[in-house]
Amino acid sequence: MNAPRMFVVPAEVHGQRLDQFLTAQLDGVSRARVQLLIDQGDVLVNGNREKPSFKLRAGQRIAITGEPHPAPLKAVPEEIPLDVVYEDADFAVINKPAGMMVHAGSGRNDAARGRGTLVNALLYRFKTLSSTGGELRPGIVHRLDKNTSGLIVAAKNDRAHAALGAMFASRRVHKTYVALVHGSVAREKGTISASVSRDPVRRTRMTTRPRKNARSAISHYEVVRRLTTRFGKFTLLRVRIETGRTHQIRVHMASIGHPVVGDTLYGAAAQLIAQPAGRNAASARQKTESERLRLGRNFLHAAKLDFVHPLTGKPLQLEAPLPEELTAFLIRLESI
Repeated sequence: MNAPRMFVVPAEVHGQRLDQFLTAQLDGVSRARVQLLIDQGDVLVNGNREKPSFKLRAGQRIAITGEPHPAPLKAVPEEIPLDVVYEDADFAVINKPAGMMVHAGSGRNDAARGRGTLVNALLYRFKTLSSTGGELRPGIVHRLDKNTSGLIVAAKNDRAHAALGAMFASRRVHKTYVALVHGSVAREKGTISASVSRDPVRRTRMTTRPRKNARSAISHYEVVRRLTTRFGKFTLLRVRIETGRTHQIRVHMASIGHPVVGDTLYGAAAQLIAQPAGRNAASARQKTESERLRLGRNFLHAAKLDFVHPLTGKPLQLEAPLPEELTAFLIRLESI
């Protein structure tokens, strides 16, 4: 966005919010950055400044005259408990809980960008981390989604970060996940090779639809267990990924009609409702009211990492068991 850019509002988006429209038009620019542009006065609608929530009308002309300039951020130490699975002088492997962001986001203010992240906890625990990722992402070699739990590697120095980064890039780190998906997956084993890119309409999602900027993504899955319950059919999978694209397993499983349980972004139900088992409809309906399950996170867990220590050559096989909330959910799913 070095030069002013112009857009004319088409009829099909009449009534859409200004920030929503521009987020869809500007590839690779987040909604938070678009809102920052608008707040800075660098977005004009028919020559006037408007709010991000401004409702557009067909035929209006939108001019973007600048670039977003967020205040510089620096992650700060924060005393948050960590489950450290492995640690040496060069890096650590953490069992991250679901609900914890890996690093601060790109919101419009410090509150929106948040505390309580893995980076905040790492800085408090280890004091010094690699600087490769910058002041906002020190030590971060790879990522896990906020609502995905499991193993993640953090580098303590730049030498280790560079070596680990090269291993991830060359697919020498083997990552295995456990996922519970909706429905009965047809094959016992399979491979999904579908390129992944940002959804041009819903920017928080990824898509496997063909696009010019799509990146290759490969996921191998095998069935661990099939579940037939009053809430429907489900399949517990072990998934090994060769690549590490954003939302890879989530978008891949949704693309074959089996979204990850709890993943409402990709089509999973927000809650599961048991189907009545008897013929007495009235009593069945009453009973069903108490037979609802809600997970509150994605049933996706980074369970295993296999790699060779990049500096010592020592083989490492690290595992993290299913967290209690996922184990309890499985038990509850099959108990009704």
